[in-house]
Order: sequence, then C-alpha cells, then structure tokens
Amino acid sequence: MISNQVIQTNIEELKGITKVDFLVYDIDCNCIASTMQDALFEDSIIDTFIESHADSQIVSGCHFLKIIDEGELAYVLIAKGFGEDVYMVGKIAVCQIQNLIIAYKERFDRSSFFQNLLLDNLLLVDIHNRATKLHIETEKKRLVYLIETRNDKENIAEELLKSMFVPQSGDYIVSIDEHSIVLIKELSNGAGKEEMEGIANTIVDMFNMEAMLSVRVAYGIPVNELKDVSKSYKEAKMALEVGNIFYNYKRIISYDMLGIGRLIYQLPQNLCRIFIKEIYGDTSPDEIDEEILTTINKFLENNLNVSETSRQLYIHRNTLVYRIEKLQKAIGLDMRVFDDALTFKIALMVIEYLRYLEKNE
Repeated sequence: MISNQVIQTNIEELKGITKVDFLVYDIDCNCIASTMQDALFEDSIIDTFIESHADSQIVSGCHFLKIIDEGELAYVLIAKGFGEDVYMVGKIAVCQIQNLIIAYKERFDRSSFFQNLLLDNLLLVDIHNRATKLHIETEKKRLVYLIETRNDKENIAEELLKSMFVPQSGDYIVSIDEHSIVLIKELSNGAGKEEMEGIANTIVDMFNMEAMLSVRVAYGIPVNELKDVSKSYKEAKMALEVGNIFYNYKRIISYDMLGIGRLIYQLPQNLCRIFIKEIYGDTSPDEIDEEILTTINKFLENNLNVSETSRQLYIHRNTLVYRIEKLQKAIGLDMRVFDDALTFKIALMVIEYLRYLEKNE
C-alpha cells in the first residue's frame, strides 16, 4: 500500500495550488495525513460515512469523499475550504491519490513478477496473464544484465541504475540479493554484440564515475519472448560465476565468451581431481616454479611463439626453451606441441576451479 508520507506530500502540494485543506482517514478511522493542525473529526462521524452507500456528502461544511481501490474502500478524504470549487478540488485529490495507489501497486507488483519470472516460479499461463495486467509486452527482444556490486551499497547502485534505465523504455530493475542487481533491458531488433557490450560498458563507467563503485557486469543471450527471460538470467548468472573463477580481471563478461571455462565449471569435482592426477602424476601443482608458470602462461598467450614470448619477457630464446624443457621433465608435457599445450592450459584452469571450490567450502 502507498505510504502515509506520500499521501501527506500529495495533499500539501494540492493545498499550495488550490488553498483547500485536506484530511485523509484510513478505514480504521485513523487520520494518516492532514494539512490542518488539530482539526480532527470524531470516529463516529467517519464510521457513519464509511457505512453509508454515498460516495460523497457534506458534513459540518466539509466535503467527505471516498477513495476506492479495486472496488474496496481504501481511504476517506475530507476537503475544507471556501467557494463552490471545493467539491471539484476534492474529486481531483481523490483521483490523484487513486492513481498513486495504482502506480505504487503496479511498481511493486512488477518487481514481484520479475523476481518470480527470473526464478522460474511462474506457470506459462500466469506469465501471460500477469504481464497483460501489468502492461508488459510479452514479445520483445530482451537481454538480462547481472550487476555485482561487491560491497554494501546496493541501494545506491539500484537508484543509479533506475536513473539510467526506466520502465517507459521497456527496461526493468530487479534486486536479487544484497550484492546483485538485475537489469532486464529491451533491445532493438537489430541490436548486435557491439551494442550489448556497449550497454555493459556504460553501466561500468557510470558506476565508476557517478558513485565511485567498482562493479562487474555479466550478461546472457538475448531472448525474444518474456517467458525466456529466466534463461537469459541463468546464462548471466553462470557468466558471472565462471568469470569470477577464470576471468577475474575482466569487468565485463558475457555468456558466449566463456569458452572452455563454461565446460570445466560443469564438471564434477572428483573428475577434475582425477584429471589433475593424470596430468601431474606424483608432482603437486604447487611444486611447479612460479617463474616457469609465468613463462608458460605468456608462451600460451602468444600462441606458442618462442620469439615473441622471449621478447615480451626480456629473456634469451635459450632461457625460454630451458624453462619449457624443465616443465616437460616435471610432468611430461612439451609446450611446443599444440596438444600438450592445450592439455596443460586446461589443467591450469581445472586447478583454478578446484581452488575456487575449496575456498568457498
């Protein structure tokens, strides 16, 4: 239900324009908002009007009007002033408060609807019926962005997002937990990868400049129907989790760029341990020299190019070859051979995944 403070602000603004005073009572005869100090009516008078079938009546020179919400009495509004227009001003106040009630209910109903939609808590028929009631189009191209704040400033983050993306443009903000906010973004039919990544970049830049917040943004694959929004959300969620494991240095991560990290993320933990045992044998991954690991990672980044890797590391070509051969002696994989290099790269990612699981356990 709409807050008393909102109603108070509303009638104060109306009084400033019309010079008419207002009192608003709830159905329990409590005065919840007033522009007149110490001007109250007895409960019996309010009760009598509530029980009557009249939508309005005059009592002690004041106009009593009922505020209806979905066929039920929500409030009683009393307008007091001079002149023939007091009743019409009272009717305007009633209409305005009724519209505010609808707007606030729709806002919170939409939030609840999208939360349940993202979490797959709605039947297909319910999605269509509730979307129609909330004036949400069911067939639009949409993409889910998941914003991770990594701090306790979720309220600031949510307000900033709401200032950037508004429902009038088909965009909706949903708070999932204390560290994550979801943006359901409506896209044009011709939107491509550049536009989708551009939106993510805009979010990261705005948070950094306007609120000095460092955020990570993940997004899924666009969908064309409202019922599939949960699929895009799951993809964005996986992108964020996989990105935290394998691509922690990236501020923006999309589902379609996860590569082999997505496959490793879905492997059983015991299978990962068996694979590492097969690759390293009796050697522990922690026994591999950090200098050698740094060298091999750079070698892999440069597509097994010895000359370019030597140049970037400021080492002699023979030094690089020596380190490659040293690793080969330790685990039996020659990084100059593509299949061995690929196997070792996967092993490094599996180790990162296992360490991530251990940390979370």
